[in-house]
Amino acid sequence: MIGIWDIIKVIFPAAIAYTMPLLMGALGGLYSERSGVTNLCIEGLMLFGCFASAAAIVKLQAAGVGFTLSIVIGIVVAMVASMALSYLHALASINLKADQTISGTAINMLSTALTMFLAQTITGSGNITIVRGIIRSDIPLLSSIPVLGPLFFSQTYWTTWLCLGIWGISYFLLYRTNFGLRLRACGEHPSAVASAGINVHRMRYIGVLLSGVLSGLGGAVILVTYAGEYNSGAGINGLGFLAIAALIFGQWKPLGILGSTAFFGLFMTIANVGRVLPGISEIPTGFLGLFPYFATLVALVFSSRKSAAPLASGQPF
Repeated sequence: MIGIWDIIKVIFPAAIAYTMPLLMGALGGLYSERSGVTNLCIEGLMLFGCFASAAAIVKLQAAGVGFTLSIVIGIVVAMVASMALSYLHALASINLKADQTISGTAINMLSTALTMFLAQTITGSGNITIVRGIIRSDIPLLSSIPVLGPLFFSQTYWTTWLCLGIWGISYFLLYRTNFGLRLRACGEHPSAVASAGINVHRMRYIGVLLSGVLSGLGGAVILVTYAGEYNSGAGINGLGFLAIAALIFGQWKPLGILGSTAFFGLFMTIANVGRVLPGISEIPTGFLGLFPYFATLVALVFSSRKSAAPLASGQPF
């Protein structure tokens, strides 16, 4: 019989793996909305990043490029591709002053249709499967620490530390630099920022493009860690929308979204590995799959009254 400690050792590493793509998507949305541009296209940007990295990695591995190098290049391609797609949202929202909700929805639809068409053109089936993803490994010395070692430093992906590093840099950038102060001010009082001689449009472009870069990274992480393929039918199963929910639940703050994405990542883990856990395995698979989305609804209901969205988010300037 599996003990409680064995169950915890299974759940924690998996929860961390599921949390990282959500963290990158939510962090991307944070940059955009803190600059004053509502970003509902995180789903489409992550999906486009997943597809772009899959296509690049498959082509590179077929050409004989080394495994690690092809993975790294694929991740970079995903970030660049999603940044290019986010430019369309920035152009529509900032220059053309279009409704940002409609623009984000249009980007999601465009991404779904475009990736499906390109995947079917490339493979015929609409699915792009890489040879193998990143292999989990233990971190020397740290993995031997009692209790914490097996939970946080055993059987992890190197992309986990990349994502956490980016989160740490983002926290410093937003709250300890002039750039972060200006970006946040653009989302609160853009007129005051403009009167101080700061280009609000430029700052908002930077915020939206950074959302594309980070969302693309999130999509690539999904591919190279636990998914292993781009599936035109399933896409990324709504993880981009979960990232937006985590952004709201986290009150548009880096520490808040770290906690909220970990919360949702835990429920995603239960939904995906629960069928092999005692007690949980007896729940029908369909109900297990609803866990993350049900948790999202409950979390948003309880957090909506304390919503602290940037004052000028969604307002053209």
